Amino acid sequence: MSLFRWQVGSFARRASGALPPQAFVLGSVFSVQLGAAVAKRLFGVLGPEGTVLLRVGFAAVVLLVLWRPRIKGRSRSEMLTAILFGLALALMNLSFYSAIARIPLGVAVTLEFSGPLAVAVVGSRRLVDLLWAALAAAGILLLAPLGVFGHPGLDVTGVGLALLAGFFWACYIFLNARTGRIFPGGSGLAIAMCVGAVVLLPVGIAYGGAALLEPHALFMGFAVAMLSSAIPYSLEIEALRRLPPRVFGVLMSLEPAVAALVGFMVLGESLGARSAAAVLLVTVAAAGSSFSSRK
Repeated sequence: MSLFRWQVGSFARRASGALPPQAFVLGSVFSVQLGAAVAKRLFGVLGPEGTVLLRVGFAAVVLLVLWRPRIKGRSRSEMLTAILFGLALALMNLSFYSAIARIPLGVAVTLEFSGPLAVAVVGSRRLVDLLWAALAAAGILLLAPLGVFGHPGLDVTGVGLALLAGFFWACYIFLNARTGRIFPGGSGLAIAMCVGAVVLLPVGIAYGGAALLEPHALFMGFAVAMLSSAIPYSLEIEALRRLPPRVFGVLMSLEPAVAALVGFMVLGESLGARSAAAVLLVTVAAAGSSFSSRK
């Protein structure tokens, strides 16, 4: 395993010297959305519940092998933080996968971005942050399944689940930061991912059933775990070594637009003018919030 880590690290160092750090962020964004598109193709066999179980389960195994976290000697409060982090991670992914089963990928990611945007704006007293919040709210209102200003063609449950995923994403951000301060390296994330897999186990088995053991489903589930977790996590770490956090945040704000592009190219999901305008508004709000951030 030490040889494997050395080989991965050596490859990352060589690649980082040949590519600009912005390429790593964009690669991470595309990898995450491609993973979501591949996952959506599994829904017909496993459902969102079985698919998310395979994704989180495989990611937990990989992280356990890489980090080998130690639980012995940890206090109850420290373990409670990791458990809550895992719970937020599991519910975030489950609600998001359930959302993209009902609405287009680009729309779901746009709505989900309400979570991190709220985290960025809450507590700020600057007028410019209120502008970004207003832009994001306008974009979300365009996607609301209403007949006046909103989008009457979108599934109400899907919209609600995407917003719920955004709420758990906000919780994930706070708990991720706290876990990172308590546990070294990625060991806290490994523990949280294991907790998430255990939480998802009953619902994943109930809906996925025997199909979870099919070789094709296992292979695709592993691919989703790598595309959605292992690969982007590695790329983001390398990018943050050379990029200011502000620039990193601006590039990450392209996720709604990239999700719409991947949804069109991989899943054949086209967005109307109203949905495209909503994606643009939220993307601009996320980019502006990151660019004007003082931290």
